[in-house]
Amino acid sequence: MNTEKQIEFDKIKTMWADLAVTEYAKEKIEKTEIILDEKELRRALLDTTNSRRMIEELGNPPVQNVTEITEVLAIAERGDCLTPYQLERVGSVLAAVERLIDYLRRGQKDGNPLAYYDENLDPLNELRDEIARQIRAEAVDDRASKELLNIRNQIMTTEDAMKQKAEQIIRSNKDCMADSYYTMRNGRVCVPVKKEYKFRIPGSVIDKSSTGSTFFIEPVGVAKLLEELQMLKIEEENEVYRILYTLTAMVSDAKASIEEDIRMIEKLDYIFSKGKLSIDLGAVEPRINLERRIDLVKARHPLMDKSMAVPLNFNLGGDTRGIVITGPNTGGKTVAIKTVMINCYMAQCGLHVTAEDADICMNSGYLSDIGDGQNLSENLSTFSAHIKNVMDILSVINRDSLIIMDELGSGTDPAEGMGIAVAILEELRKSEANFLVTTHYPEVKDYADRTDHIVNARMTFDKETLRPTYKMVIGEAGESCAFYIADRLGMSEEMLRTAVEAAYGKDAVESFKFHDRRDEEGQTSKKQLPAKKITKMKKQKQTGGLGEKFKIGDSVMVYPDKKIGIVCEPVNEKGIMRVQVADRKIYINHKRVKLHVRAEELYPADYDFSIIFDSVKNRKVRHDMGRKLTDEIIVYEDDGKNV
Repeated sequence: MNTEKQIEFDKIKTMWADLAVTEYAKEKIEKTEIILDEKELRRALLDTTNSRRMIEELGNPPVQNVTEITEVLAIAERGDCLTPYQLERVGSVLAAVERLIDYLRRGQKDGNPLAYYDENLDPLNELRDEIARQIRAEAVDDRASKELLNIRNQIMTTEDAMKQKAEQIIRSNKDCMADSYYTMRNGRVCVPVKKEYKFRIPGSVIDKSSTGSTFFIEPVGVAKLLEELQMLKIEEENEVYRILYTLTAMVSDAKASIEEDIRMIEKLDYIFSKGKLSIDLGAVEPRINLERRIDLVKARHPLMDKSMAVPLNFNLGGDTRGIVITGPNTGGKTVAIKTVMINCYMAQCGLHVTAEDADICMNSGYLSDIGDGQNLSENLSTFSAHIKNVMDILSVINRDSLIIMDELGSGTDPAEGMGIAVAILEELRKSEANFLVTTHYPEVKDYADRTDHIVNARMTFDKETLRPTYKMVIGEAGESCAFYIADRLGMSEEMLRTAVEAAYGKDAVESFKFHDRRDEEGQTSKKQLPAKKITKMKKQKQTGGLGEKFKIGDSVMVYPDKKIGIVCEPVNEKGIMRVQVADRKIYINHKRVKLHVRAEELYPADYDFSIIFDSVKNRKVRHDMGRKLTDEIIVYEDDGKNV
């Protein structure tokens, strides 16, 4: 059995997880189970209440995902150098810690106990300030150290000197230049020199144009400045690594404090997610008892639209341990028992419940049998699945369990199903557990009425509109609505008498109150529906078969080639005929053939068409067959092939 799925708590978890920020909180929500320790449960419910109150007063907390930092701390602990990006992530988390501390301290003004979690958070101001000062835009800032600033200034000065030197050479040797601008080739500052003047400019040839007419030369003076620049960049790299390693060491030293901050952020994210869920669902904090008592005032299923759901008032406890709910189909019985269980389940997970007021007992287990449970792979029918699930439930229940069962005893012969339903109820009663079941069997209602610790309840039904009202009345058995609905919808009194007698016997017929449907003239009014008749297909008059359309010997035109041919075989029942065209015989649909000249106009009445269509050999064999026994056979040709 999967109670969470049957009562749709899995969908609540999905909603809840979407309100969390950290991966830790999302995973913890997914693994959430009922709390069995009373002290822990009361503390969890108080956290939910306090978090909701703080969110309503101060807005959502400044919590961010900190999963990535765990890996960064591991790198720092190994002694590897953190990158500027990784250091910025550490700084971002520490800044979030500072914002969270400020958020919690504002909550202390109202005395919210949750606000004092700030004592467990350390913003590590020195480390955060150092990272913010030395790292910017995922790079080491120029002012991270005086030496780095000096080196980078020298680099800029040297790069400018290289460019100025190149420009000076271009101005001094305009006639030798292919262009008036210097260019960069392979990271070097070069001047564009015409091929014929390449020896006029002292320096190294770095590249040449695709045509070979221009050489890109690095002047000697520029080359000397490049050497200075490369030495400065080595110094810059060393200084950058010194700064990064220093910051990495600071992160490594603060690892324990940062990990504690992460744990606290994740814990607060989980707590605040419960408060967010309570706000979204319009829920309230339930009271908890250990007296096996459940009281719900205007409760609803959390997944139902608040404006559409009909509030459920429910109470169970004291001398009553079980409730048998009856009522019409689609009357809300299943929703009612699921509403009770999911609110109890949410409360025991430390969540608020969707009701105006709730007093809920702690349960050691939540067990349910809802749905048909069919499983083709295990060859389980509806009834088999129900019984298997019920037996699993009966094997683990105790007096502290809460059980719901829908359509008790359904899926089999009504008489036997009723007996099984009563037997199951008796076992539930003996276990002293709290339980709610739904049923249609009148005998089960009778059993509940005469058995201690079990009461009937019914889902009400509006007899005027013929619609369920989705309200539960505890202490009353639901009356059968099938005959009443059938009566109101126009079933004849004769049919109803037959139905009542079949269901309850002859004596019940006289006590059944039939609806008076007589009109003003005293006659029973009936809806006269227009009679419908079956229309038979008219048989078409036979005007001759297709075989009469063309006769052997007719001259015809074959489309689309418009060739003239002679009919060899008339049209068959499928509309196919055979025509001799030139030196071959073809089969063709009659729709592609048009009569040209009738055979009567071309040949005498007793003309032998075998002269045209048969070979001399076949005619001889046919003649022999007509006067004596012979072993010879007649060979026909189909498009030039023997058949």
